[in-house]
Amino acid sequence: MRGTKRDWKPLIYVGLTLSSLIVIIPILWMFSTSIKTLEETFSIPPRWIPLSPTLDNYINIWKNYPLARYFFNSIFVVSVSTIISLAFSCLAGYGVSRFRFAGKGAFLTFLLATQMFPSIMLLIPYFKLMRTFGLINTYTGLILVYISFTIPFCSWMMLGYFEGIPKELDDAALIDGCNRLRTFLSIILPLTLPGLVATAIYSFLVGWNEYMFALVLTTTTEMKTVAVGIGELIGQYRIAWNDMMTVSILASIPLAIVFLFLQKYLINSLTAGAVKQ
Repeated sequence: MRGTKRDWKPLIYVGLTLSSLIVIIPILWMFSTSIKTLEETFSIPPRWIPLSPTLDNYINIWKNYPLARYFFNSIFVVSVSTIISLAFSCLAGYGVSRFRFAGKGAFLTFLLATQMFPSIMLLIPYFKLMRTFGLINTYTGLILVYISFTIPFCSWMMLGYFEGIPKELDDAALIDGCNRLRTFLSIILPLTLPGLVATAIYSFLVGWNEYMFALVLTTTTEMKTVAVGIGELIGQYRIAWNDMMTVSILASIPLAIVFLFLQKYLINSLTAGAVKQ
């Protein structure tokens, strides 16, 4: 006899609770470590809640490390690369969804194929290219690398959103006197706002969490990103756990803010009801 949805609800809630715990426990432990003293960090048995919580770690990391510079570099590079990726992805997605041209299938396949290569395979070629053009330790070098990673997948994401918008809207706008550019910017693009936000979040996450290329392409303190800065807290003879957890908490704040203010765009669809049939 088949069970009803009500029969499965307790199991579903248990599964969701366990999944949430798996996600949130490392974050709670990270925060707990960030407010512990060094002695409590290595105490046996481990304590979830420190006996004497302190904010000294949050004060000391700003004194001992160039965190402000790391954060500025990450925010600047990731923001610029996200804007550029979004612009090119929108143009590519709209063009492919609305126009027929020779090699359209091959173009889409090429975009998809670029995502199949492990990034470690591209590390040496990218490094040689950047060194040849003098882009090591430059914002331009990092931005070029990040947009090359995100534009192909973002183009596919935007293509899906543009495909969901009826082409009759384009025809109606053209009949009313809009040219193709104005139709794209004024009519079609605003309807893809949830897609724009989702694509921007994806691009931002990729750039913010990227470590390997930032490590290889930046050698000076002035150009390092937050991810590289966190990695440098792992020394040859010791790991600065308290400092690392503290910086990790701070590095998570921009991502939390992004999701806090933009999550509604991920679940809403402005295209609903755009065309009544």
